[in-house]
Amino acid sequence: MGDEQSPGHMPEGRAPWERPISHVSDPQLSPRHTPLPVPPADADRTPSGRIRGRSGDPSERLSVSELMDRVGQDDDPAVAQTPETPEAATGWPGRAEPTPIVPEGPAAEAVAAGTRLAASKRRKQKRIRVLGRSAVALVAVASLTVTGVAWGYLRATDNGFLQVAALDPDSTDVVDPGGQYGDETYLIVGTDTRAGANGEIGAGSVADAEGTRADTVILVNIPADRSRVVAVSFPRDLDIVRPSCQAWDNDKGQYTNEINPGADNDKLNSAYAYGGPKCLVKVVQKMSGLKIGHFIGMDFSGFESMVNQIGGVEVCTSTPLIDDELGAVLPNAGRQTVDGATALNYVRARKVEAEGNGDYGRIKRQQIFLSSLLRSALSNKVLFDPGKLNGFITAFTRETFVQNVDTKSLVTLGRSLQKVDAGAVTFLTVPTAGTNELGNEIPRLDDIKAIFQAIIDDEPLPGEERKAPEPDKSAAAAPATATTPAPEPQLLSVDPSEVSLQVSNASGVTGIAAGAAEKLGAEGFQIYSVGNYSGTSTNTLIRYAPGQAEEAATVAASIPGALLQETSTADLGGLIDVVLGSNFTGAVNPAKPADTALQPQMAPKSTVISGTTIEELPADLSFTNAADDTCA
Repeated sequence: MGDEQSPGHMPEGRAPWERPISHVSDPQLSPRHTPLPVPPADADRTPSGRIRGRSGDPSERLSVSELMDRVGQDDDPAVAQTPETPEAATGWPGRAEPTPIVPEGPAAEAVAAGTRLAASKRRKQKRIRVLGRSAVALVAVASLTVTGVAWGYLRATDNGFLQVAALDPDSTDVVDPGGQYGDETYLIVGTDTRAGANGEIGAGSVADAEGTRADTVILVNIPADRSRVVAVSFPRDLDIVRPSCQAWDNDKGQYTNEINPGADNDKLNSAYAYGGPKCLVKVVQKMSGLKIGHFIGMDFSGFESMVNQIGGVEVCTSTPLIDDELGAVLPNAGRQTVDGATALNYVRARKVEAEGNGDYGRIKRQQIFLSSLLRSALSNKVLFDPGKLNGFITAFTRETFVQNVDTKSLVTLGRSLQKVDAGAVTFLTVPTAGTNELGNEIPRLDDIKAIFQAIIDDEPLPGEERKAPEPDKSAAAAPATATTPAPEPQLLSVDPSEVSLQVSNASGVTGIAAGAAEKLGAEGFQIYSVGNYSGTSTNTLIRYAPGQAEEAATVAASIPGALLQETSTADLGGLIDVVLGSNFTGAVNPAKPADTALQPQMAPKSTVISGTTIEELPADLSFTNAADDTCA
C-alpha cells in the first residue's frame, strides 16, 4: 500500500541495514525456553556501521522470568540487580539458561522446608504476587505501539536495539513545557517499506511501492501522575506543511548531507520518506504541541514476528473483513485468533468497501487490535508463558529502531503505572474535514489543538474510565453549605527568591510576557522561562501544583487581578506558571515580605485558560477504550 509520492527509486532486495527474516517464530528453530541471544563481541554494529546500544550490566544476562520476579518485589529497585556470582548469570553463548520461573535440580528442592511441596507452594505464591504488582505495568508499556512491541521494560538486552536520530528536544513548538514536566511521550511509527524481508512476507514488492513512508503514526502520552495512557492516531494521508529536512537514506538507515526543501499540501507519511524519523517528529511535535521524548519504529516484518511470538491475538468482527486489494482478510465473522500474517493484513487493510471510510476504518482496527493485545497480556496469556515472553522481548529488541528507549527506563515507567487499568487507556484519532483536491485529509486544526491541550492539562477524555480520586477527608468533615460559599484559603507569603516562574503570554498582545518577567525578576522572583501560551485567556492565572499554594499566592499578590488555579493533574516541576491574560495591565506590585498573611482569589473551575475547555472537544471525536471488548 504505497502512494505515488516517492523521494526516488529504491533498489529491490533487502536494504543493507535491514534485518533478515527472523526465525524466532519457527518452533523447530526456537525452543520454548531458548536463552535470549547475545551477539558476539564483534557484532555490535549494523552492516552499515551504525553502533548498536550496548551494556555490560550482568543483570542483562538474567532470564525474563527472573527479571519479572525482581520487578514484582516491593523492596527492590525498579531495575534488575546484578547476580551474586558470575555462575548465576545466564544468556551468554555456550551457557545453558535455567528453565524460567520453575527451577529444577537439587537447589530448587531445598527451597523453604526442603520439600517439593513447599517449593511448589512458594512458586505459586510468587506468581500471584508478581501478577498483582506487574499486570498493570503491561498496560502502559504495551500501549506504546500498534504492534504491542514495548514490553522491553522487562530488561531485555539493550544491545539489540538499533539506534536512530529522531528527537528534537529543543523545539519551540512544544506547548506549555512546564505543564508537561514529568510526562512521558512516545512517537510510535510503523513504516511501509517493501524491501528485504518485508516483500517476502506478502507486504508487496518494491515495484508496488518504492521507498519508505510512515504507514502508522501513533503519539502516546503518559501524564506525570501516571493516571492514564492516551494514544492518538494520525491518518497517514493527513495534509501537512512539510518543513525542510535533512535527507534520509532508507537503504542505509541514515541521514545524508543533503537538505530536502519543505513543501505545502504534502501527506504526513511523506515526511518520513523525505526526512526520516527527525522530519516526522518535527511535524507531529508542531501539530500536537507535545514534547516527544521517545521514538520507536518498526516495519511490516517486525510486526508479524512479534505477533507470532505471543501465539497470535484475538480479534472480533461482526462481518467478514474483505479488502479490495488484500482479499479476504477475515473470511468469517466472530471472535478468532489471528497469526502475524493475518494480523498484518488486519491492521493494513484500507480498501474495505463495507467500512467505506478508508484510513479511518484501518485506524480503528489498529486501536481495537492493540486493545485486544492489552487484554490478552492482562489475562496472563503472555506474562506467565516464559517461552512466549522471552521470544517476544527478543523480537522486540531485534525488530525495532529507537531513540531514548532502553529497558531500564521502561521498567521504571512500568512500575510507576501499577494503578492504571485498561479502562484508563484511551485511543483517539486526529479529526479531519474531508479531503482536498490532492486527496489529502484536511486537519481540523482548532479541534486538534483542543484535544492536545486537554491532554496537556490532563482533562477527562471521551470514553475514558479512570478511577475517581480519593475524597478529601478534611473537606468531607466540614463541607461548605449551599448558602455559605467556601472561604478563600488564608496563606502566608514566602521569600520571592524561593519561587521559580514560567511566564506565558495568553493576552494576544505581543511583548507583555518579557516585560512582566523583567519586573517580577526585579522583585526577587526567579525567572525560569518566558514564552507564549497555546491560546488566549481573559484572566491572568497563577497555576500551581499541589503543595505550592503559598508560592503561587505570593506571586498573585504582586500581579493585580491574578487568580490562583491549582492544577492537580499536572506536575509543573516546582515551577509556578504565570499565564498573563488580556486583563493584565502591565503593573507589578512589590513582593510581600515573607510570612505576610494572604487571602488570594481562586479561579472558577470553569475558567478558560487556553481558548479551549472540555466542552469544546469535537463531538464527533473517534475514540476506543482498551477495556471495550465488544465485537465491532
